[in-house]
Parts: sequence; structure tokens; C-alpha cells
Amino acid sequence: MSLTQKERMLYLRVEEVLHYMWDPIGIAGVPQARDEYESYAPKVFDLVRGTTDGKDVAAYLSWVSMDLMGQRPDPDGDSAVVEALLAWRDYLR
Repeated sequence: MSLTQKERMLYLRVEEVLHYMWDPIGIAGVPQARDEYESYAPKVFDLVRGTTDGKDVAAYLSWVSMDLMGQRPDPDGDSAVVEALLAWRDYLR
């Protein structure tokens, strides 16, 4: 898949927001763990590009953190992450 420059910038922002803001397992301060959430970035990136209200993005983040990582639900945190992701998407359009 070939991405435009703006899409590449958005993808990088998705990775950064997942690591520094979403961070369900609390590793944002560990430089060696920078790649911990990389496997979720492609799906989040696709969802962010196609969403209208972000609910699907929040649902995916919630599912990953609860079902795959065994964390407690954090709807407020997930909403804040989605707001940041959508703000980056809209800024980079």
C-alpha cells in the first residue's frame, strides 16, 4: 500500500498517540518499549481514516485493552485518545 506524505504523517501520529496517550499497560516512559503497540497501529489508522464519529475507533481500543491485554475498561481515556487521533486526522487533511 502506497501512502501519501500526509497519510504517512498521520500513521506516525497514530503510533505516537497509541504509545504516549493510550498506553493501557503503562510503558510510555520506557524508550525500549516504543514498539509495544505497533501491531495495533494499522487497524487504528484505517479506522481513523474512515470514521465519522470515532465510536468504532473507541470500540476497537477498548476491545484490545480489555480482551487482548486484560485491562479494565477506560471509556474516558479511550474517548480522549479518539479525540486526539481525529484532531490529527483533520489537521493533516
